Amino acid sequence: MIIVFGSINVDLVFNVRKLPTIGETVLCPGYFKAAGGKGLNQAVAAARGRPDAQLPVYMVGSTGNDEFGDIVLNELKTAGVKIAHVVRGPDPTACAAVAVDENGENQIIVGSGANTTLSAENLPDSLLTKDTVLVLQMEVPVESNCKVIRRAKKKGARVILNLAPAAPFPEELISSLDLLIINEIEANMMANHNNLDTTSSRAAAKAIATEYSITTIVSLGAEGASAFDSNNEWQIGALPITPIDTVGAGDSFVGNLAIGMALDKQLPEMLHRASVGAGLSCLTEGAAPSMPNSATIEKQMGDLLPARKISG
Repeated sequence: MIIVFGSINVDLVFNVRKLPTIGETVLCPGYFKAAGGKGLNQAVAAARGRPDAQLPVYMVGSTGNDEFGDIVLNELKTAGVKIAHVVRGPDPTACAAVAVDENGENQIIVGSGANTTLSAENLPDSLLTKDTVLVLQMEVPVESNCKVIRRAKKKGARVILNLAPAAPFPEELISSLDLLIINEIEANMMANHNNLDTTSSRAAAKAIATEYSITTIVSLGAEGASAFDSNNEWQIGALPITPIDTVGAGDSFVGNLAIGMALDKQLPEMLHRASVGAGLSCLTEGAAPSMPNSATIEKQMGDLLPARKISG
């Protein structure tokens, strides 16, 4: 099973000609609302992208008793995500203001709301087994993430951490991770914080993998991604597309990696599927609404060369 412990937002998406600079006001014709948040996006990506509907996907998160809470819960249910452990309370559902320019690039500000109340106790021990893949991000309290990781490892679960947005993470827990997923900024920040090589994002990711004996994947945008363990390096390209909206591409990548891990796939195969899923998500506006289904991913797999081993 896949359990996503993390954030749930409603996104207010503004399509603009250009992203604003400091002090600049930019007008656009309108905006639209869509379910989002890294946790929700990754859960929806996993539910839609799974080749077998019998693979259960659970969301553990917090929302408000408000209209936005209704929106996000409906999105999760429609995607087939189990929501029994999404708690509703008095704090407002988190909201993100997302500006997307003509090239599909974005700027995002998040009002965290109910995400700040997510507790490790919301995740019952009964869901943590050796067959569990636990997925976490950094839009909820770090303390809650740490408690959940410790409990999960005691139960034999596998753990994926998407260190996004970039923030310090307790060094003693890094080696507990089965998979660390970071972008270029997050790779350099984490390596710098732990006094490792920061000459490039790839060097940083390799140093992290070696130092903590874990598998580390650094996403490289239009260049694809690189993956490292203590002795090996793999490279996967990006699907050849013209992006409409890149919001949620990283979450599609994470959700599809979680599917691969849950199905005991090898890392190169995981990377291939995840990169196709990430690319396809850039062809639709919005985050959660853009997550592709399994059939669409399978159809496009031939448009991207498989991951190749660089060293090891």
